[in-house]
Amino acid sequence: MKYEEAMEYMECKVNKLGSVPGLDSIRELLKRLENPQDELTFIHVAGTNGKGSVSTLIANALTANGYKVGRYISPVINDYRERIQINNRMISKTAVAEKLSVLFEICSDMEKEGLAHPTAFEIETALGFLYFRDKQCDFVVLETGMGGTLDATNIIKNTKLCIFTSISKDHMAFLGNTLAEIALNKAGILKSGCKAVSAPQTEEVMSVLQNACKAQNISFTAVLGADIKTGRQSLKGQKVSYKDYKQMEIPLLGSFQIENAVLAMEALLVLQGSGVKLKEEKIRKGFMESIWPARFEILSKKPYVIADGAHNEDAVKKLMETMRFYFTNHRIIYIMGVLKDKNYASMIEESASMAEYIFTVTPPNKERALPAFELAKEIKEYNSNVTAADSVEEALEMAKLMAGEDGVVLAFGSLSYMGKLRACFENKKS
Repeated sequence: MKYEEAMEYMECKVNKLGSVPGLDSIRELLKRLENPQDELTFIHVAGTNGKGSVSTLIANALTANGYKVGRYISPVINDYRERIQINNRMISKTAVAEKLSVLFEICSDMEKEGLAHPTAFEIETALGFLYFRDKQCDFVVLETGMGGTLDATNIIKNTKLCIFTSISKDHMAFLGNTLAEIALNKAGILKSGCKAVSAPQTEEVMSVLQNACKAQNISFTAVLGADIKTGRQSLKGQKVSYKDYKQMEIPLLGSFQIENAVLAMEALLVLQGSGVKLKEEKIRKGFMESIWPARFEILSKKPYVIADGAHNEDAVKKLMETMRFYFTNHRIIYIMGVLKDKNYASMIEESASMAEYIFTVTPPNKERALPAFELAKEIKEYNSNVTAADSVEEALEMAKLMAGEDGVVLAFGSLSYMGKLRACFENKKS
């Protein structure tokens, strides 16, 4: 099977299976592959917001220190292969095709035997485990897809460190209606013998995480705000000091990235304490090389065009705080596209008043996308200056014209259309 054929099979059959929480299917699939995940060591990352940024910083710090580091992420922005990387290099098309051919054959056998066909996420998780094992990775930084307890990534055994990024309300139909329920679901990734670290959380969430760790006799460390000292913050980057790390510089922008950076630092301190050899100068190098697309990413200037994948209330709230920090007294034009299964009403309420004008777009995800005209209708209750655009390209052109050279265009709401937005600028570079 060629790469293009494998992608077509994923699109036409597998993706239509949707999301099915549970471990039975992935367990059977991996059993038939001789459990490649059991030969790997994991740093497991769960949370609502910040998983990608924290994973990037940790993976880059370990890579800079000479380790071979696998990384499994979702969702992706530009290329299907982004989800499986080793030392920042995507899996090859040849490897994807070869391994998916094997996986599809096993999935077909399972289906013939009356078992459920594994979902896309389960297949991709197994693909990652196979690839990382074959390449003999020292560590795998593994992001959960959704939740924790019943997430396909939670099939692993050899967890060295569990990391909890900011936990807030999202995917409530699957994870629970309260913060405590959501936190308990995410705490399901904890394994006996691992260590755990957490970003600052609400008292309710912190209590759940602490109790879950205590029940399994797991060492738990939480980032304390008193230990964080921010330095320079500009549109060129920012510096932060935390415990033993002084004036660490990151190119990632936004006040929320300070929280992500110190969580990564705490995780690295815990890894060092458990015997992982790390040099500070190499960690600094890794942090400086950390780039994470569509997270307060500046795509152009005059006007500034910023892409951010904020797609829930907490992320949008932090995004608005960052906009006020960097762009007070600027004219701000939004491009906004959302998925219909998100709590977009709260996102609108949190953000609409800041925009002088808003252009809505329909994300490319056919099954989950909220049509642009429906989003515009919802926004009109908070801001009457809104127009539904026919495409991302049209929305961008209109937004740039309205912003002028001194304004700011902010595109957010869903990561699913960020690849198309970024392509508008990549095409102009080439």
